[in-house]
Amino acid sequence: MNTFNHIHHEYPSLERITHSDGSRVYKTPTGGTYPSVTTVTGLLKKKSIQEWRERVGTAEANKISSKAAARGTRIHGLCEKYLLNEQVDPGYFDKSMWDSIKDQLNRINNIHALEQRVYSDHLRVAGTVDCIAEYDNKLSVIDFKTSSRKKHRDDIHDYFMQCSAYAVAFEEMTKLPVNRLIVIMAVEDEDPLIFQERRDTWIEGFVDLREEYHRWKNI
Repeated sequence: MNTFNHIHHEYPSLERITHSDGSRVYKTPTGGTYPSVTTVTGLLKKKSIQEWRERVGTAEANKISSKAAARGTRIHGLCEKYLLNEQVDPGYFDKSMWDSIKDQLNRINNIHALEQRVYSDHLRVAGTVDCIAEYDNKLSVIDFKTSSRKKHRDDIHDYFMQCSAYAVAFEEMTKLPVNRLIVIMAVEDEDPLIFQERRDTWIEGFVDLREEYHRWKNI
Protein backbone atom coordinates (compact mmCIF):
# COMPACT_ATOMS: atom_id res chain seq x y z
CA MET A 1 0.00 0.00 0.00
CA ASN A 2 1.27 3.47 -0.90
CA THR A 3 1.74 6.17 1.70
CA PHE A 4 0.30 9.45 0.47
CA ASN A 5 1.66 12.81 1.60
CA HIS A 6 -0.88 15.48 2.59
CA ILE A 7 -0.25 19.23 2.41
CA HIS A 8 -2.20 21.24 4.95
CA HIS A 9 -4.27 24.34 4.12
CA GLU A 10 -6.56 26.32 6.40
CA TYR A 11 -9.93 25.90 4.73
CA PRO A 12 -12.92 27.79 6.17
CA SER A 13 -16.05 25.94 7.23
CA LEU A 14 -18.96 25.99 4.77
CA GLU A 15 -22.53 25.09 5.66
CA ARG A 16 -24.26 22.96 3.03
CA ILE A 17 -28.05 23.00 2.62
CA THR A 18 -29.92 20.47 0.47
CA HIS A 19 -33.33 21.54 -0.80
CA SER A 20 -36.31 19.26 -1.37
CA ASP A 21 -35.68 19.21 -5.13
CA GLY A 22 -32.15 17.87 -4.59
CA SER A 23 -30.37 21.13 -5.35
CA ARG A 24 -27.72 22.30 -2.90
CA VAL A 25 -26.44 25.66 -1.70
CA TYR A 26 -23.54 26.60 0.53
CA LYS A 27 -23.25 29.46 3.00
CA THR A 28 -19.78 31.00 2.74
CA PRO A 29 -17.77 32.95 5.34
CA THR A 30 -17.81 35.99 3.04
CA GLY A 31 -21.59 36.18 3.31
CA GLY A 32 -22.60 34.66 0.00
CA THR A 33 -25.09 31.82 -0.37
CA TYR A 34 -24.04 30.04 -3.53
CA PRO A 35 -25.41 27.10 -5.50
CA SER A 36 -23.28 23.98 -5.62
CA VAL A 37 -21.08 23.43 -8.64
CA THR A 38 -22.87 20.19 -9.52
CA THR A 39 -26.27 21.85 -9.22
CA VAL A 40 -25.14 24.37 -11.83
CA THR A 41 -23.58 21.79 -14.18
CA GLY A 42 -26.73 19.70 -13.84
CA LEU A 43 -28.37 22.14 -16.24
CA LEU A 44 -26.41 20.53 -19.08
CA LYS A 45 -28.24 17.21 -18.76
CA LYS A 46 -31.51 18.36 -17.22
CA LYS A 47 -33.53 17.87 -20.41
CA SER A 48 -31.98 14.52 -21.39
CA ILE A 49 -32.44 13.13 -17.87
CA GLN A 50 -36.11 14.14 -17.85
CA GLU A 51 -36.62 12.49 -21.24
CA TRP A 52 -34.92 9.31 -19.96
CA ARG A 53 -37.10 9.25 -16.84
CA GLU A 54 -40.22 9.56 -18.96
CA ARG A 55 -39.01 6.81 -21.28
CA VAL A 56 -38.20 4.18 -18.62
CA GLY A 57 -40.80 5.24 -16.08
CA THR A 58 -40.44 6.91 -12.70
CA ALA A 59 -40.11 3.74 -10.61
CA GLU A 60 -37.42 2.21 -12.81
CA ALA A 61 -35.57 5.53 -13.12
CA ASN A 62 -35.54 5.92 -9.34
CA LYS A 63 -34.27 2.36 -8.92
CA ILE A 64 -31.43 2.82 -11.42
CA SER A 65 -30.49 6.25 -10.07
CA SER A 66 -30.45 5.05 -6.46
CA LYS A 67 -28.27 2.06 -7.32
CA ALA A 68 -25.82 4.22 -9.27
CA ALA A 69 -25.68 6.86 -6.54
CA ALA A 70 -25.05 4.27 -3.83
CA ARG A 71 -22.28 2.63 -5.84
CA GLY A 72 -20.69 6.02 -6.55
CA THR A 73 -20.80 6.93 -2.86
CA ARG A 74 -19.15 3.65 -1.87
CA ILE A 75 -16.35 3.96 -4.44
CA HIS A 76 -15.76 7.59 -3.42
CA GLY A 77 -15.50 6.44 0.18
CA LEU A 78 -12.96 3.77 -0.73
CA CYS A 79 -10.87 6.29 -2.66
CA GLU A 80 -10.93 8.71 0.25
CA LYS A 81 -9.91 6.06 2.81
CA TYR A 82 -7.11 4.79 0.58
CA LEU A 83 -5.71 8.29 0.02
CA LEU A 84 -5.92 8.90 3.78
CA ASN A 85 -3.58 5.92 4.21
CA GLU A 86 -6.31 3.81 5.81
CA GLN A 87 -7.04 0.13 5.27
CA VAL A 88 -9.59 -0.47 2.51
CA ASP A 89 -12.02 -3.39 2.29
CA PRO A 90 -14.11 -3.00 -0.88
CA GLY A 91 -16.45 -5.91 -0.28
CA TYR A 92 -17.71 -8.39 -2.84
CA PHE A 93 -19.88 -6.09 -4.96
CA ASP A 94 -17.32 -3.28 -5.30
CA LYS A 95 -14.08 -5.29 -5.49
CA SER A 96 -13.84 -5.47 -9.28
CA MET A 97 -14.49 -1.77 -9.76
CA TRP A 98 -12.13 -0.85 -6.94
CA ASP A 99 -9.34 -3.06 -8.25
CA SER A 100 -9.68 -1.43 -11.67
CA ILE A 101 -8.90 2.09 -10.41
CA LYS A 102 -6.51 1.42 -7.55
CA ASP A 103 -3.45 1.71 -9.81
CA GLN A 104 -4.66 5.12 -10.94
CA LEU A 105 -4.81 6.30 -7.33
CA ASN A 106 -1.18 5.24 -6.92
CA ARG A 107 -0.29 7.94 -9.44
CA ILE A 108 -1.49 10.55 -6.92
CA ASN A 109 0.58 12.24 -4.21
CA ASN A 110 1.09 15.50 -2.33
CA ILE A 111 -2.62 15.91 -1.66
CA HIS A 112 -3.87 19.49 -1.08
CA ALA A 113 -7.58 18.73 -0.76
CA LEU A 114 -9.63 15.57 -0.27
CA GLU A 115 -13.43 15.69 -0.10
CA GLN A 116 -12.95 19.36 0.70
CA ARG A 117 -15.57 22.09 0.56
CA VAL A 118 -14.38 25.07 -1.50
CA TYR A 119 -16.01 28.21 -2.86
CA SER A 120 -15.42 31.05 -5.30
CA ASP A 121 -16.75 34.58 -4.87
CA HIS A 122 -15.71 35.22 -8.47
CA LEU A 123 -17.87 32.41 -9.87
CA ARG A 124 -20.47 32.63 -7.06
CA VAL A 125 -20.46 28.88 -6.50
CA ALA A 126 -19.27 26.38 -3.92
CA GLY A 127 -18.90 22.63 -3.74
CA THR A 128 -17.02 19.61 -2.48
CA VAL A 129 -14.04 18.64 -4.61
CA ASP A 130 -13.00 14.99 -4.66
CA CYS A 131 -9.25 15.60 -4.73
CA ILE A 132 -6.66 18.22 -5.59
CA ALA A 133 -3.21 16.71 -5.71
CA GLU A 134 -0.29 15.90 -7.94
CA TYR A 135 -1.15 13.31 -10.56
CA ASP A 136 2.00 12.05 -12.27
CA ASN A 137 3.80 14.89 -10.45
CA LYS A 138 1.58 17.69 -11.81
CA LEU A 139 -0.98 19.53 -9.67
CA SER A 140 -4.47 18.59 -10.84
CA VAL A 141 -8.12 18.64 -9.91
CA ILE A 142 -9.02 14.95 -9.76
CA ASP A 143 -12.58 13.69 -9.94
CA PHE A 144 -13.63 10.10 -9.21
CA LYS A 145 -16.56 8.79 -11.24
CA THR A 146 -18.34 5.45 -11.71
CA SER A 147 -20.34 4.28 -14.68
CA SER A 148 -22.24 1.19 -15.80
CA ARG A 149 -20.93 1.71 -19.36
CA LYS A 150 -17.99 3.20 -21.20
CA LYS A 151 -18.36 6.92 -21.84
CA HIS A 152 -16.74 9.27 -24.31
CA ARG A 153 -15.38 12.78 -23.91
CA ASP A 154 -18.49 14.31 -25.45
CA ASP A 155 -20.66 12.52 -22.87
CA ILE A 156 -19.08 14.25 -19.88
CA HIS A 157 -18.65 17.95 -20.61
CA ASP A 158 -20.38 18.62 -17.30
CA TYR A 159 -17.60 16.78 -15.45
CA PHE A 160 -14.93 18.95 -17.07
CA MET A 161 -16.84 22.15 -16.30
CA GLN A 162 -17.30 20.96 -12.72
CA CYS A 163 -13.57 20.40 -12.32
CA SER A 164 -12.72 23.74 -13.92
CA ALA A 165 -14.87 25.53 -11.33
CA TYR A 166 -13.12 23.69 -8.51
CA ALA A 167 -9.77 24.72 -9.98
CA VAL A 168 -10.78 28.39 -9.89
CA ALA A 169 -12.13 28.09 -6.34
CA PHE A 170 -8.96 26.37 -5.13
CA GLU A 171 -6.72 29.04 -6.65
CA GLU A 172 -8.91 31.78 -5.18
CA MET A 173 -8.59 30.23 -1.72
CA THR A 174 -4.92 29.17 -1.76
CA LYS A 175 -3.29 31.31 -4.50
CA LEU A 176 -2.05 28.09 -6.11
CA PRO A 177 -2.94 27.84 -9.80
CA VAL A 178 -4.05 24.46 -11.11
CA ASN A 179 -4.85 24.06 -14.78
CA ARG A 180 -5.00 20.30 -15.28
CA LEU A 181 -8.22 18.33 -14.83
CA ILE A 182 -8.24 14.55 -14.39
CA VAL A 183 -11.38 12.39 -14.41
CA ILE A 184 -10.80 8.81 -13.22
CA MET A 185 -13.83 6.73 -14.16
CA ALA A 186 -14.37 3.20 -12.91
CA VAL A 187 -16.53 1.32 -15.41
CA GLU A 188 -18.52 -1.80 -14.61
CA ASP A 189 -16.78 -4.91 -16.07
CA GLU A 190 -14.35 -2.72 -18.06
CA ASP A 191 -10.95 -1.11 -17.69
CA PRO A 192 -11.06 2.36 -16.13
CA LEU A 193 -11.24 5.47 -18.30
CA ILE A 194 -8.87 8.38 -17.71
CA PHE A 195 -9.72 11.79 -19.15
CA GLN A 196 -7.29 14.71 -19.04
CA GLU A 197 -8.36 18.26 -19.83
CA ARG A 198 -7.32 21.87 -19.18
CA ARG A 199 -9.22 24.26 -16.95
CA ASP A 200 -9.05 27.07 -19.50
CA THR A 201 -10.81 24.91 -22.10
CA TRP A 202 -13.92 24.57 -19.94
CA ILE A 203 -14.22 27.51 -17.57
CA GLU A 204 -15.99 29.81 -20.02
CA GLY A 205 -18.66 27.17 -20.55
CA PHE A 206 -19.12 26.94 -16.81
CA VAL A 207 -19.45 30.73 -16.51
CA ASP A 208 -22.20 30.66 -19.16
CA LEU A 209 -24.01 27.90 -17.23
CA ARG A 210 -23.71 29.90 -14.02
CA GLU A 211 -25.37 32.87 -15.68
CA GLU A 212 -28.12 30.64 -17.02
CA TYR A 213 -28.70 29.26 -13.53
CA HIS A 214 -28.88 32.80 -12.12
CA ARG A 215 -31.52 33.76 -14.69
CA TRP A 216 -33.51 30.61 -13.85
CA LYS A 217 -33.29 30.66 -10.05
CA ASN A 218 -32.22 34.25 -9.33
CA ILE A 219 -29.43 32.96 -7.07
